[in-house]
Amino acid sequence: MTALMGASGAHAAEPADSAQMTDKDPYLWLENVEGKKALDWVHMENKRSLGVLEADPRFEKLKARALKDYDAKDKIAYGQLLGGAVHNFWQDSSHVRGIWRRTSMKSYASKEPKWITLIDFDKLAKEEGQNWVYKGRDCLAPDFGRCLIRLSHGGADAVVVREFDAVTKQFVKDGFVTPESKQWVSWIDRDTLMIATDFGKEADGSSSMNESGYPRQVRIWKRGTPLSDAKLILNADMKTVFNFPMASHRPDGTYTGVIQGPDFFTQIIYLLKDKTDDTQEPELKQLDLPRDIDFKGFFGGRMIIQMRKDWTVGGKTAPAGSLISVLVTDLMADDPARSLAVIYAPDDHSSIDGVSIGKDRIFLSVLHDVTGKLITATPTGDGWQTADMGMPKNGSLDVVSADAWSDNAYVRYESFLKPSSLYEVHFGGKPAEIKSLPARFDASGMVTEQKFATSKDGTKVPYFVIRPKNVPMDGSTPTILYGYGGFEIALTPSYMNGLGKLWLEEGGAYVIANIRGGGEYGPKWHQAALKSHRQRAYDDFIAVGEDLIHSGLTSTPHLGISGRSNGGLLMGVMTTERPDLWNAVICGSPLLDMLRFNKLLAGASWMGEYGNPDIPAERAWIEKYSPYQNVKADVKYPEVFFYTSTKDDRVHPGHARKMAHKMIDMGKPVLYYENTEGGHSAAANLKQRALTDALETVFMLKKLKD
Repeated sequence: MTALMGASGAHAAEPADSAQMTDKDPYLWLENVEGKKALDWVHMENKRSLGVLEADPRFEKLKARALKDYDAKDKIAYGQLLGGAVHNFWQDSSHVRGIWRRTSMKSYASKEPKWITLIDFDKLAKEEGQNWVYKGRDCLAPDFGRCLIRLSHGGADAVVVREFDAVTKQFVKDGFVTPESKQWVSWIDRDTLMIATDFGKEADGSSSMNESGYPRQVRIWKRGTPLSDAKLILNADMKTVFNFPMASHRPDGTYTGVIQGPDFFTQIIYLLKDKTDDTQEPELKQLDLPRDIDFKGFFGGRMIIQMRKDWTVGGKTAPAGSLISVLVTDLMADDPARSLAVIYAPDDHSSIDGVSIGKDRIFLSVLHDVTGKLITATPTGDGWQTADMGMPKNGSLDVVSADAWSDNAYVRYESFLKPSSLYEVHFGGKPAEIKSLPARFDASGMVTEQKFATSKDGTKVPYFVIRPKNVPMDGSTPTILYGYGGFEIALTPSYMNGLGKLWLEEGGAYVIANIRGGGEYGPKWHQAALKSHRQRAYDDFIAVGEDLIHSGLTSTPHLGISGRSNGGLLMGVMTTERPDLWNAVICGSPLLDMLRFNKLLAGASWMGEYGNPDIPAERAWIEKYSPYQNVKADVKYPEVFFYTSTKDDRVHPGHARKMAHKMIDMGKPVLYYENTEGGHSAAANLKQRALTDALETVFMLKKLKD
């Protein structure tokens, strides 16, 4: 589950009555996403802001440099392993929307793989007259010939799901097709799906979608029957955040069920019971597990789970942050303690950043002080054996794909200044580098440092500085500080691209702050900044900014900050809480009106992170930092560049619109840009990504360097 939960669209909230607009929020009309008045304002601000940034003589060259990287033919074509074959989604200048293609592992390891194109999405969009953006696929094991393709209009989270035959390379005539919705679908077998989608209104008039705009019902849908006849197996209440159908088809067994999220960070696991005969109706069983978990999958008849909090059962304890296994048979028998085993438990300086399950072993991406190593875990007679795979150090390691049917895996290594390398892993063999990304910039005169700032409560907060080696420590270096700090997301070393790469090439320093709220040190690091403790994340970021100035690297006139999504909220808070500390702010796809976030699109699903502003006690601490309510007419603010997307059906564009308009009316320095497509990423293709990179870089150059 990704940050702010990427899902496949509730419609944007309509503005409230005119009295509420006038008396409580004069900018509420900007929440009408497609409203004429709102779009007229957007177009006016786009014209003004683009007129400023695109007129800069550096803009076109910066955009061309960014696009050259994105369109490069020598990028690593990262692949998904399915039954020993490699599948890849590829975009370049000739394939703007992209192609889905496959090849063999042997061919993939060669310099010139022989690809077979399965779907050309540019061609499909042209033929069907639709603005299709590819959002992924789910192919049925073991032959992976039948696939469910997710297609979005313009990049929104809402998708249409269509059945595709990967052998004939055609959409299946009279196959499974769903209406557009935020939805999740999984295969039970070739003729049966488990689906959570918008089933329309119930007999009592209630919606089949929850208050977050996600499905609250899960049904079983048989081929050849209308979706309306699908058998209901789970009907959650309106406040339950998500209900994911899930299926695991592996050589060691098949399991199907539902992962239910009462809130964003708790889960209830249901499995379908085995039927004794064909007349028996499908039935789910709720498993006897704690809710503070993150379900990872199945392996050898075991359920693999990461713990968010300590769990003690039957005299055994699974510590918070650890990865555990329990036999499915024991869970179905309500006796989890019988086979509970801890696979791996990180120490206080470590966390499990990723788990990938292969055929004969499990791969764990582990962080130690935010740098990575790769560990494998295999079952033994009385537990688990772990081993370090001996991958390169001082960077990040993640498993691109692990194959449940062949036990092969692909692993990526990268650091801030070292280009990505791809390693092929076979069971019993050592990792072998098969591909590497050519250098995109000259890093010979640059250095990476990890430092620690002391936050307000004494906590040591790590951060990375990437900079030219010989910068004078006199406060003159133009510096961008980036942060996120939420949803258990760890900001790990990755090869610089986009804004960061362009900024380094322009002689600046780029800094990554690993503040609380993220996952750098496991669930405790995240939980330290939840809800009423949110201010700790903001104090951490301020501490890093102050440390950069105290070190002599930069100073307020040369220090800018950047973040998007939850990081956009961080930017809003930094603007209102410490306007004296920064000279420029990039605020992308942000949450900003935290007293209404739970009423806009998917916002209600994030109350587990921020709290509920409709509860007076929680509203009291949310409104202390909510940027929209705390911007003041009599305060001098750094210039803010807001950007978002009209097609963002996850974080409502009204957040950025309202804050920008309010600040403009106060006479504050603001630039605003809204892409009319692109979804939550604010870019539907590589050209749009390059445009945004160039806009951001020019903005920062004008504010911090000129």
